[in-house]
Amino acid sequence: MRNKLQILLMILLISTMTHAQSRGIKIGYIDMEYILQNVPDYTEAKNQLEQKAQKWKQEIETKKNEIAGLKETLATERALLTKELLEEREEEIAFQEKELLDYQEKRFGPKGDLTLQRAVLAQPVQDQVFNAAQDIAEAKKYDFIFDKTSDLTILFAAKRYDISDQVLRVINRTNKRNQLTKKQLKEEEAKEAKENMEDESPALAERRKKLEEKKAQRDKLIADKKAALELRKQEQQAAKEGRKTGTAAKSSVKNSENNEKATDSLPTKTVAKRPEAKQREPRVVDSTAIVKKQKTAEERAQILADRKKALEEKKQKALEAREAAKKAREDKKKPQEQTETPNNQDKAN
Repeated sequence: MRNKLQILLMILLISTMTHAQSRGIKIGYIDMEYILQNVPDYTEAKNQLEQKAQKWKQEIETKKNEIAGLKETLATERALLTKELLEEREEEIAFQEKELLDYQEKRFGPKGDLTLQRAVLAQPVQDQVFNAAQDIAEAKKYDFIFDKTSDLTILFAAKRYDISDQVLRVINRTNKRNQLTKKQLKEEEAKEAKENMEDESPALAERRKKLEEKKAQRDKLIADKKAALELRKQEQQAAKEGRKTGTAAKSSVKNSENNEKATDSLPTKTVAKRPEAKQREPRVVDSTAIVKKQKTAEERAQILADRKKALEEKKQKALEAREAAKKAREDKKKPQEQTETPNNQDKAN
């Protein structure tokens, strides 16, 4: 029957070509599998159906394991069973095997649930494809539109005759029309007219593709320049802050040394410990060079802070030594004063 249908189609095609040589024949084809894979609703429903099929397969596998366990138990206990019990066990195993085969046929057979649900799932999309193909054929004067995945054998088909993408666009537009405003609808119609012109003229479509590629390259170049400029600004800002931090640290150490010199010439009571200057930490910038500069500035500031701390400690020790020496001198003078006082009193007497 299939061969007869193919022969009739070929005869019809040849006869039409003979009668239409004066104006030429316009032929197109669609790839139904490609269209189904690119319809979101169908893809989602298909995934849900596949999850069901996986659950059915797990049930079948569980049942097989149960039957295998019964067979293994029967083989182990065969010598201990009577003839009646042995026949009963074998009948039970045979019954469960038949149930398993029936269940497999019900779920995965030619007329099983999986096949029927796939057909039900694909039917609405196939109807939309049929309507879209008719609209395209009438609008663009196609003489024939074939389905590449059907029983009709196509040995070769040039890509320029493939209208699957056009069918997909028609389906998507039909689904969106009810959700669009009048303004959006006009924009879609203008876009549709432009795409139809490109479908009729491959050269125009190629030109548009090249323009889009150039635009993408230009946008990428602008974005790279902006990123480089921003990175350069960040590097300059980080270097500036690093220099400020180093200068502040040097100034702090110098002031500390001057204060220490002035403190040495003052009495002990007036000596006050000057608090350390707070250092401003540089902002971290996401760049290797900036991080290195920042680390160098921080290390330099740390060295200066350590020096300042050492000077403070040295100064404190000097003050403590001076206090100790002063106290020792005072203690030494007291016995002498006490000795001189009685002598003076004797002379007066």
